[in-house]
Amino acid sequence: MTGDGTPVVTYSIIGVTFFVFLLQLIPPLGVTSALQYAGLYSYPFAFEPWRMVTTALVHQVGGFPFHVLLNMYTLWIFGSMLERMLGRGLYISLYLMGAVAGSLGVLFLADPRIPVVGASGAIFAVIGAFLVIHQRLGNNMTQLIVLMGINLVIGFIPSFGISWQAHVGGLIGGAIFGLIVVQTRKRHQKKLQTGLLVALGAVLVLLSCAKFFA
Repeated sequence: MTGDGTPVVTYSIIGVTFFVFLLQLIPPLGVTSALQYAGLYSYPFAFEPWRMVTTALVHQVGGFPFHVLLNMYTLWIFGSMLERMLGRGLYISLYLMGAVAGSLGVLFLADPRIPVVGASGAIFAVIGAFLVIHQRLGNNMTQLIVLMGINLVIGFIPSFGISWQAHVGGLIGGAIFGLIVVQTRKRHQKKLQTGLLVALGAVLVLLSCAKFFA
């Protein structure tokens, strides 16, 4: 963070995401097809694992930009607060791991032929971590739980075309990340915290290769 506590990472993610969204509106560029993820990209015949992260940069286009606006608004609300709590390094790690965890939800729970787009997995990871950390610190999480429940329900409405699988994957990944952070928050536990987060990242990488070696 900057000296005045400005959540520069959150603002940067929002800025880059909106820039990519504008590029998506230019069909000849093929931005959406180049960055979106589907389970088949984790299989040997079409192995492109980086899409598990890049899919968080692209959103649904056509009509009112509800998808990208909702995601970025949610990130602005929760991400700004969480970045101030965690610091830049942990926050970036959470967002990237959350994107992968969301894609893992798609890989294991969705049709591998259907591509998905959106930062929902990463954002639900932010929400999951936020929820766990504040709950462990004894804060009232009623409003957050209600908002999270509404977002999960929206993901199950077919007409919205939103991947509930990414929501679930991101939420689980973020909750685990948050639990590690809050349980190892004391200064003398820094090495333990780093080791556990590296281990979590390694597990995500191994799971992302599960279909490649299956």
